[in-house]
Amino acid sequence: MSATARILTGLAAGALLGLLLAWFDPALGARVADVVQPFGKLWLNALQMTVVPLVLALVIVGVNTAADAAATGRVARRAIIVFLLILAGAAAMAAVLAPALLALVPRDPDLAAALHSAAGTGAAAATQPASWADSLVAMVPSNAIAAAAESAMLPLVVFALFFGFALTRIGGDHRAKLVDFFQAIADAMIVIVRWVLWAAPFGVFALILAVCARAGIGMISALGVYIGLEVLLYLLATVLMLPVALVWGGEPLRRFALALLPPQAVAASTQSSLASLPAMLQSSERNLGYPREVSSLVLPMAVSLFRITSPIQYMATACFIAWAFGIELTPAQLATGAGLAVLISMGSVGLPGQVSFMATNLPVTAAMGLPVGPLGLLLAVDTIPDVFATVGNVSGDMAANSVVVRKSAVPGPRSSAG
Repeated sequence: MSATARILTGLAAGALLGLLLAWFDPALGARVADVVQPFGKLWLNALQMTVVPLVLALVIVGVNTAADAAATGRVARRAIIVFLLILAGAAAMAAVLAPALLALVPRDPDLAAALHSAAGTGAAAATQPASWADSLVAMVPSNAIAAAAESAMLPLVVFALFFGFALTRIGGDHRAKLVDFFQAIADAMIVIVRWVLWAAPFGVFALILAVCARAGIGMISALGVYIGLEVLLYLLATVLMLPVALVWGGEPLRRFALALLPPQAVAASTQSSLASLPAMLQSSERNLGYPREVSSLVLPMAVSLFRITSPIQYMATACFIAWAFGIELTPAQLATGAGLAVLISMGSVGLPGQVSFMATNLPVTAAMGLPVGPLGLLLAVDTIPDVFATVGNVSGDMAANSVVVRKSAVPGPRSSAG
């Protein structure tokens, strides 16, 4: 049985038992929830303990990886700029639409209390800076070690960005040793996360049992809302890549849409952007007439550095948690989350989905001042809309490639194709 199937089995078993307890004997269900919830919280703590060193290492290594890619030439630098702009657009779209869509869905008033009890989190957001000036000052840590100790993710990421860019300015040998050091830290944290994920069926079982025993069917419907929100936003992002290619890439709409179909079919069947790379390269050259020297550089870079659905996932997750707890998000919180989502997504593309979930979603959720306890439950169901995410990522790769080809103005078959 695959890891995903094991986790979903634990989720289903815990939900079924919790619902049965809530239905037959709510008092007994509450007592059982009190017994099992420490085990779920223990598993959640084990996941969270890796986040600070993993995020620090990923951002530092990601900055240097992007810098190395940009150093290979103007086409690579142009590609990175295009990636960042499209990622920013995706994050902004999710920041606007996710709260608006969730506001249309009725919320179970018992859901927040059940999540609070099961995950051991406060039902209210963490204290936010009193003004925009305080928010601005809080972005840069006066003590990076203190920021890490307090899990203050936004100042920690800012420090990691400064550190990563500083490494690009020092000597080659020293830089390589430090980048290798932080890569080793990231690799070690990933090993620990894999160990913790081995116990995920038991941890998820305990978490969902405790929530369902208290909230009943409300938690199941809430998870359905989360899955539906992600799928809808992923599909919208996929569709929006067509006008991106049309307006920014100068590509005829029908031709680009037809060229997308082969890579999208591979993406849907394999749920892997890397496995879709040969189909993307072939479609770019044969169906769109793009110069091979551009596509063979941009598309592998896109698979390595660019995942358009990542910031959408981070923002959808944070907005869902805010909705579940009845927290009204401010424009400052949404802007903070969207900006951090773009930065985090560039450094975490190479990670497997379940491994990266906590390391990527927790910084954004925490920076927005939201409880992070429900992330353990959302990890269990996040793999369900993964096929839509992969199709969206491949569509974003192809759209970005069309933009870079147009801006690079490299002579090739495209110029005669339209």
